Amino acid sequence: MRISASLTRVIGLANVAVVTTAVIGLGLMPSDGAPHVRPDLTGNAGASLEGVTKPTQAPQDAGQPPGVVATPEFARQIHANELGLVPILMYHRIVPKRLASIDRTPDQLRKELEKLARQGYVPITAREFATGQIQVPAGKSPVVLTFDDGHPSHFGLDSAGNPKPDTAVSIIMDVSRRYPGFRPVATFWVNRAPFGLEDTASQKAAVSWLTGHGFEVANHTWAHPDLRALPKKKVREQITRLERLLVKLGVGPSKTLALPYGSMPRARKIAIKGNWDGTRYDFAGVFLAGAEPSLSPYAKKFDRLAIQRIQSNGKKGECRKWCSQYWLEWLNKHPGERYVSDGDPERISIPRRLRGNIDLKRRPQVNAY
Repeated sequence: MRISASLTRVIGLANVAVVTTAVIGLGLMPSDGAPHVRPDLTGNAGASLEGVTKPTQAPQDAGQPPGVVATPEFARQIHANELGLVPILMYHRIVPKRLASIDRTPDQLRKELEKLARQGYVPITAREFATGQIQVPAGKSPVVLTFDDGHPSHFGLDSAGNPKPDTAVSIIMDVSRRYPGFRPVATFWVNRAPFGLEDTASQKAAVSWLTGHGFEVANHTWAHPDLRALPKKKVREQITRLERLLVKLGVGPSKTLALPYGSMPRARKIAIKGNWDGTRYDFAGVFLAGAEPSLSPYAKKFDRLAIQRIQSNGKKGECRKWCSQYWLEWLNKHPGERYVSDGDPERISIPRRLRGNIDLKRRPQVNAY
């Protein structure tokens, strides 16, 4: 099932309105290599892969799961589909008491991540997704966890130098310990005061800890304006000033940008590439505020200037069909639509019927069955 382009635009505008309303409200408040287990695509986690031919193991990159050399037969046995849909989940504040519709509680975040782990999802960063560096074990599916605005509830260090309890990072790390296949990474798109920190030393320490543990810290503009309402020069300035901060903190230049409110500049291309005051930026992907799962970055119709995300939320109001609970249930009921990895970072395994949907530059990598 795919949503029409016109309907997607309508949904996207609705999501922008929801996010905008919520943010305005917040502003008024204080501040071994071969696979042994197949993912649960039908609700039965840990289904056995007994009888599946094990592929040759490929070299492993640091910080990445072991790779394999996939064959068409192996890809067929595990139902690999690297043109399937990928959920990119969007989070904002993680707080004990929700003050806006886009807030999630620590318990809600924990339960959603545990659900993802049980259903065979493995987190990757937005940068890895946008650049097509999707390296998850064979039979598993990628998910991208994204957090907007760099709120203190996302990350902070306690006096012992560990993530503060009930912050997003602490919860991700805890779920990873309980579900060892659940890679503890996420993307944090920040503004001028990352995680509520004002001084450079604290900002640098926080960003260094995150990137040192595999997390991505990237661009969400300097002051979180509606880019569509700004002239071109101001759009470039907002993006570039944050890029300069990230370079100063030791993590730039970033390769991904999340649009504030999901609002695209009128001159669309300056969101992904441009310069201001002698500094250039060039992103691999620009991310919207959400409405549906994203196409695979290997798909012919994938648009890296407008990558879809899904708001994390239940099935109420506008979220009855467009937020995380709905979409994760839908993907679980339609496993043929979901991205399933072949475990081989050099090949793109797909059912033969989908060959026409692959991006032309990726066709030499196709492993069709």
